[in-house]
Amino acid sequence: MAIFDQVSAQMKDALKAGRKLELQALRSIRAGFLVRMKEDGSETVSDEDCLAILRKLDKQRRESIEAFEGAGRTEQAAAEKAELEIILAFLPKLADEATTRGWVQSAISESGAKSAKDLGRVMGALMKAHKADVDGNLARRIAGELLPAG
Repeated sequence: MAIFDQVSAQMKDALKAGRKLELQALRSIRAGFLVRMKEDGSETVSDEDCLAILRKLDKQRRESIEAFEGAGRTEQAAAEKAELEIILAFLPKLADEATTRGWVQSAISESGAKSAKDLGRVMGALMKAHKADVDGNLARRIAGELLPAG
């Protein structure tokens, strides 16, 4: 089943069961999908676009959690964490650090990168090959460690 359809089905189930927090998170996800649909006038959203939207929502939730925790607003941070868990359930698991390190090393070799100035080329090669499977922030950090300053 497509991600778009999964979200819709789970939204209906959460509504019927009265699971308010889950329903709120699913509505947020669906709203992101609807915005994408309006942009191009389509009637559905591809799984690839759904994953991009979910990753954006993931990043937003993580930033919100950090901000709420920094401000001592634990209730709001807990609500954001609960929504994040629902969002993460739709995302494929990202590669661990060891796997990412191997991919970054391959991307460095393939791109011919010699120094930190070539980070963009490395990230471009890496994302082209593994975009859906790699955490970009982790990959950037590892590339920064592996490439000499230059």
